[in-house]
Amino acid sequence: MTATRTERTAPVAVSTGTRNGRAAVVALAGFEARRLLLRLPVLLALAGHVTWIVWRTLRPADDFPVLQDADRATQSGPLFVGLAVMLCANQAALRSLRRDTERHFAVTSLTLWRRTAAHVLSVVPLALLTAVAVTAQFTWEAAKPGAVGRGSVAELLAGPLTVLLFGTAGVLLARLNSSAVAGPLLVVAFLLLFVGSASQSGGQDTGPVWLWPVVVTSGVHPFPSDLLGRPAGWHALYLAGLALTVALLAVLVSGGRTRTVQAALAGALALAALGGVMQTGGIPAATDTARSRASLAPEQDQTCVRRGASHYCAFPEWTPRVEDWARIADRVQGLAGGAAHDRPLLVRQRLEARYGLSDDAALDPATRPDQVTVGTSWGGDRVPEFSTAVAGVLVAGNERRAGELCDGRMVPLMWLSLAWQRDPESALRHVRLDDSVTGSALVLSGTEPLTMTAGQTKVVRALLHRPLADVGARVKAHWDELTAPGVTTARAAELLGVRVSVGGDRCTG
Repeated sequence: MTATRTERTAPVAVSTGTRNGRAAVVALAGFEARRLLLRLPVLLALAGHVTWIVWRTLRPADDFPVLQDADRATQSGPLFVGLAVMLCANQAALRSLRRDTERHFAVTSLTLWRRTAAHVLSVVPLALLTAVAVTAQFTWEAAKPGAVGRGSVAELLAGPLTVLLFGTAGVLLARLNSSAVAGPLLVVAFLLLFVGSASQSGGQDTGPVWLWPVVVTSGVHPFPSDLLGRPAGWHALYLAGLALTVALLAVLVSGGRTRTVQAALAGALALAALGGVMQTGGIPAATDTARSRASLAPEQDQTCVRRGASHYCAFPEWTPRVEDWARIADRVQGLAGGAAHDRPLLVRQRLEARYGLSDDAALDPATRPDQVTVGTSWGGDRVPEFSTAVAGVLVAGNERRAGELCDGRMVPLMWLSLAWQRDPESALRHVRLDDSVTGSALVLSGTEPLTMTAGQTKVVRALLHRPLADVGARVKAHWDELTAPGVTTARAAELLGVRVSVGGDRCTG
């Protein structure tokens, strides 16, 4: 009778012990998560992350975000949050050794591997909090009226998964090495390796570089989302599998060698290996073909709309920008005289995508008459650059001839580009390569830069300080002579009523 009674009650005792153990793990995980959140390094990292988000999203130059770049911009901040979590999670897992309280756990259901599991779980709320910050940052960008493109959920997951990976790595390190300096050394080692890897990669985002948690390579000019070629989905799978592998390995080396842990570890390793292999396969051939087509024959992929007498052709994700381009082109053309005042323009969006995201090669000037190049970036200095490109075509006939101007035609060209703007002299500063308003300088455009002499700069500045209507009337009245090849800067100044010493028209950089 006694033996039978014992056989019936034993499973109940085991089940109760298991439930109590799980409840204790959850309770300890919540306690450790609160402590982790209140640690000074974590608080400073979170505060820095939030400050960086606010600063970045409030910049005037960021009023026109491209969302397939904005999602990648969420990954740098969590990297430093993850390093802080790694350090503090490592110290938390070593606390019982530092304070000599390890022996007290022997009388509880919290064995070493259960406490390790609790420390691993304590990192999850920090990863979720990072996910909230990342979502808020991206949503803030997407809600801006000037936003175009589309983001990737996989890219947004990289930041939170990095925090999870780093936090679990700190716990694993505590179980492999009980030294208090091991955690700080790991943080320093990772930073050095990350910086070294980034410099050796040369800005490329293919191949082994994807084995790092964060790959934020981006170029000067945004790409259409279907030309990115980033294996973001496989990378998210890789990070998730790697984080789970590290967490389960920490539990395993702490004594949790159950079949469930071993099976889960094998599955996590398989996920990490699958994602790791697939993400390092390079740019797909179809993406390479699409990049070449977009660079050499963009008209095959673009949508064209008509505004007034002009046509505006853009990649599909950028069609909302047409209204901005048309407004500026109309303002510039409205100041022009002669046939240029009503000349139909073809504004075509162009980019160089054949050499990867990090390439910043200049576009060749268009030779087709009346074609104006506009890039994939917008806002800030890109506005006066575009207005300069429009003015160059109106004055010289096409972009190539505009880039070769060395005579007095630069005076009406730059006045057309700047006079309509709210702060013309500030726009002049921003459109010049050296940010100056005196002397000679290169003038930025959508393709090759133009050149202003010191004398032309003096004349243009003098015109910008005069009433717009008065100068506009003179420009229209003398348009043919002002835009005639070979007109000198001195003659242009005379026609426009400016008396300054201009010197010669020899172009200097």
